Amino acid sequence: MRLGVLDIGSNTGHLLVVDAYRGAAPLPASSAKEPLRLAEHLAEDGTITTAGVDALTAFVGRALELAEDKGCQQVFSFATSAIREAGNGEEVLAHVQERTGVEIVVLPGADEARLTFLAVRRWFGWSSGRLAVFDIGGGSLEVAGGDSEVPDVAWSLPLGAGRLARQHLADGHLDADAVRALRRKIRTEVAQDAGSLLRGGAPDHAVATSKTFRSLARICGAAPSSEGLFVRRILPAAELAGWVPKLLAMDVAEIAHLPGVSPSRAHQLVAGALVAEAVMDVFDLEELEICPWALREGVILDRLDSFASAG
Repeated sequence: MRLGVLDIGSNTGHLLVVDAYRGAAPLPASSAKEPLRLAEHLAEDGTITTAGVDALTAFVGRALELAEDKGCQQVFSFATSAIREAGNGEEVLAHVQERTGVEIVVLPGADEARLTFLAVRRWFGWSSGRLAVFDIGGGSLEVAGGDSEVPDVAWSLPLGAGRLARQHLADGHLDADAVRALRRKIRTEVAQDAGSLLRGGAPDHAVATSKTFRSLARICGAAPSSEGLFVRRILPAAELAGWVPKLLAMDVAEIAHLPGVSPSRAHQLVAGALVAEAVMDVFDLEELEICPWALREGVILDRLDSFASAG
């Protein structure tokens, strides 16, 4: 069956259209995305501005038209941390539904982590053993771990690359003391619940998903996307540690010219690199393998499982 998944993230609105069948890998048929940057369309009181609401509503309307043009039987729509934490999130989604007819469900952070974990498990399979999965989004960092399809632990932290960039890097480069303070803040928050992941044993396979991790891996020498999904891509801790001071010394325009970096996300790559480095240090990981499947694929797989159970 042909399904659409509409993902309203902190950075980007993304419609993925797939041909999906129980027991088979979802096959992408079409994709459309726009850099909505909802997390940056916030008023001082924490509400999404009128400009942000209008941009979201217009994108959802266009995405719905595309899904209809491509013959989707169903479209599953969800939003993550930007809407989840906005003071007027419910009102924004009600406005979108009134204008477009699309009902967008807000995913709790733990569900983001759980569904991303499901996607990673299906991609790598049972031979990967106990998994540790990390996903840096625009607004949050998701962490999950376990040895089955349902993680033993799954949680979300307010350490998204866009959020940290907006809060700490908006005025340009940080001085050494500010970098140290931000680094300490990130590591303290990551380490707070680290024991819950490690209590079940060290992971057999540590995996990262998301554009931020993919960009960092590419900078550190991983194969470009043009070589396909099935090329093994690694983010080595040692390589990343060497790149962090270089990124801190670059301006946004320079970062935007690095391989694998989208111009629309260049401003938040430094923050993402600090989070990635913290994850690898706190959990004592020498490398992370990049998984091409993430939350959207997890939502699709979860829905297919639900259909099978109902049938």
